[in-house]
Amino acid sequence: MRYLAGIDLGTSAVKAAIFSEKGKLISSASVEYPLYQPRNGWAEQEPEDWYNGAVSAIKTAVADSGVDPADIVSVGMSGQMHGLVMLDRSGQPLRRSIIWCDQRTAEECRELTEKLGYDKLIEITANPALAGFTASKILWVKKNEPEIFGKCRYILLPKDYLRYRLTGELATEVSDASGMQLLDIAHRRWSPEMLEAVGITENMLGKVYESPDITGYITKEASQATGLPVTACVVGGAGDNAAAAVGSGIVTVGKAFTTIGTSGVVFAHTDEPVLDRRGRVHTFCCAVPGKWHVMGVTQAAGLSLKWFRDNFCSAEVETARLMGIDPYVLMDKEAENSPLGANGLLYMPYLMGERTPHLDSECRGAFIGLSAAHSRGDMIRAVMEGVAFSLLDCEEIFSEMGIKINEMYACGGGGRSKVWRGMLADMYGCKVKTLKSSEGAALGAAILAATGAGIYPSVENACSAMTEEGDIIAPDKERTDGYRELYCVFKEVYLALKDIFPKLAPWRR
Repeated sequence: MRYLAGIDLGTSAVKAAIFSEKGKLISSASVEYPLYQPRNGWAEQEPEDWYNGAVSAIKTAVADSGVDPADIVSVGMSGQMHGLVMLDRSGQPLRRSIIWCDQRTAEECRELTEKLGYDKLIEITANPALAGFTASKILWVKKNEPEIFGKCRYILLPKDYLRYRLTGELATEVSDASGMQLLDIAHRRWSPEMLEAVGITENMLGKVYESPDITGYITKEASQATGLPVTACVVGGAGDNAAAAVGSGIVTVGKAFTTIGTSGVVFAHTDEPVLDRRGRVHTFCCAVPGKWHVMGVTQAAGLSLKWFRDNFCSAEVETARLMGIDPYVLMDKEAENSPLGANGLLYMPYLMGERTPHLDSECRGAFIGLSAAHSRGDMIRAVMEGVAFSLLDCEEIFSEMGIKINEMYACGGGGRSKVWRGMLADMYGCKVKTLKSSEGAALGAAILAATGAGIYPSVENACSAMTEEGDIIAPDKERTDGYRELYCVFKEVYLALKDIFPKLAPWRR
């Protein structure tokens, strides 16, 4: 029997998992690390924390698997997208990574748009200049930390920094590279125009591979640290959402998934690069060679519920600790006791600004309609509904673009919540499915690893062999009608508040 390792470098933790060639989870381990927010709207992490966490998680997963390490034939990686990792000539990080949800680069986005023109940006990168993307972060460092920019020799994405530490290779792949705003999306290669616009050269970036391609092998040093064998190949892997799509079997037209992790995503597979000229959703290369995907992103999905839990649910956290269960289980029960619409309470999930559909780095979260009659359960339900509405924003744009969705899957930590899945089914007005495996991006990375190792001839074949459907929730028409009515109010709230948010900026720390 051959085995695969899937590594998922997330925002809050890194997870390592060992899978059989049939997709069965053998063992897994995860290690958390901190997020630094030195200013309102800024978000950074230490690359060394990622590596140390990955080494610990991989070592534990390999040891707990009980398999002969020599039988682990291939490694796949997924990771948080858009993060800027800057290395000096010796390969050492020059600063903390500015990660995906950082919103400091509004000025640099305007500069990129002025340099290239909005239409040219869409033509090359399939997306407008966005604060979360890597290109504007490079410009910010160039402008605000010139001494660091001057020492920079290599620029990598988060998971590709981990690849560099495990294999010694400077490489990336098309799905993650798509989110740097440096890639020519239609031709799946670095764009000379974009590199010139940000002032870097191609030799500062990793070689671009397709997601199942072999990019290197585990070094002797990494083998000793992790337990992975030097014979194990490391494939390109994918950005977190592209990997989650593979892990959910979303590799053909008509299939889509919604993930509720730290951010929220609605993701649909396409055979051609379909563009939204207004830039409200992203078009990226996907992890299936020669194919693309369209993706709407809400910045603070699971993050919204985590923020509420950490600040207002100490009783649930303590009770859950005593019961030996997850606090979110208790929060789900409270949300269930609140009716549709949370007794007239709306939540706007813009804790970190917003991408789809607003492209607004200044907007912030809000509770609307809060009264003394509301309970904590109402507030929990409002948070969950507000996040689901923001995901409905994404799905509605897909419909405008002519992207037909026949099957919707739910994944991510929030996707485990039956309450949240029920909200999605009612709001979308279609069945929402899960997979029996909840490993998502880690399984997707392992599927790509299996393809790269030649166990399966294609990503599509590997998905068929390694994934299996789980529960299905059908929509309730009466609830769908109710949510559609409330959704109209949700959309009005942003329009009413959008000019207020920038006026609060002087009071933010």
